[in-house]
Amino acid sequence: MARRFIGESRNKVDAKGRVSIPALFRRVLEAGDPDWKDGQRPQFVIVYGDHRKKFLECYTAEAHAKVAAQIEAKPRGSIERRMLERLILGQSYPTEVDNDGRIVLPQKLREKIDLDEEAFFIASGDTFQIWKPETYEAEELARTEAWLEQFPEDFDPLTLLDTPPPAQAG
Repeated sequence: MARRFIGESRNKVDAKGRVSIPALFRRVLEAGDPDWKDGQRPQFVIVYGDHRKKFLECYTAEAHAKVAAQIEAKPRGSIERRMLERLILGQSYPTEVDNDGRIVLPQKLREKIDLDEEAFFIASGDTFQIWKPETYEAEELARTEAWLEQFPEDFDPLTLLDTPPPAQAG
């Protein structure tokens, strides 16, 4: 079974765009890079294409390859394939974790999410996201809190895992 990203972290970003990847995330990146061996730098892909998203989505090499295969399975020349190729393959940044556990985020990616002195990392299962902390708190945290407000005070979100999916209309 593939390892999953879990947890969250706030890390400093230096003037050159270097930021430490959380240690737990680095282990998952290593496990998700089929070419990685002890002492090497794990490779991964940062996807930044969707202009509506205010974060960077980070995929292990393996997870990105699976998404690429799904894109390639779409009919050649279809608008869906073309758009997915641009958003997921074209507007992505392959990178690696250096020996100090850091990556360098290019200026273009920092500008896209308005990142300056600090980055917020949050796990999202088979990916993780990099946010400007203030943006995450203002938007995503508020969205989560608003979602929870629709349920009674004693609601346990884990109960949703036991809910069968809705029947498909057909």
